[in-house]
Amino acid sequence: MSGGGAEAAVGGEAPAAGGHKKKDSLGTAGSPAHLIIKDLGEIHSRLLDHRPVIQGETRYFVKEFEEKRGLREMRVLENLKNMIHETNDHALPKCRETMHDNLNQVLQRLQTATDSVYRLQQREQERKKIYNDHLIASENHHIIQWEDFMKEQHNKQAEVDEEHRKAVERLKEQYAEMEKDLGKFSTF
Repeated sequence: MSGGGAEAAVGGEAPAAGGHKKKDSLGTAGSPAHLIIKDLGEIHSRLLDHRPVIQGETRYFVKEFEEKRGLREMRVLENLKNMIHETNDHALPKCRETMHDNLNQVLQRLQTATDSVYRLQQREQERKKIYNDHLIASENHHIIQWEDFMKEQHNKQAEVDEEHRKAVERLKEQYAEMEKDLGKFSTF
């Protein structure tokens, strides 16, 4: 579809087998018909054959795209590099300093809290020990009271048993005397 091919087909010139050109009826290369055919070929190639234009536009677009893309990537990389340098030079040392200061404060607070918890645990253990000692003392006191109570009960039981025995003896003697007296009166 190039201009030369259309011209050859329209002009009717075809290479001969021997490589010589045949002269057609339209005339020589400078004739007006030949010029019209040549112009028609150029018009045809411009109107219908867009490959060279498209190829040029494509090459231009790719070149512009690659340049813009490269420039954009370079700008992004440059911004990243600047951000990294700024972070390393300014933000990172500031963060380290702040972190160090805050960690020291946190460690001091943690140590204070640990000491407070330790004191509370000691107080609680002392309270438990005092309570347990008091409980043991109270239990021992109750045991002693119980033993005294049981001894007293045993002593009272012995006294009551003794009184009971004596009362039984007195009653036996009384009844024995009464029987004697009855024995005296029964003989009447």
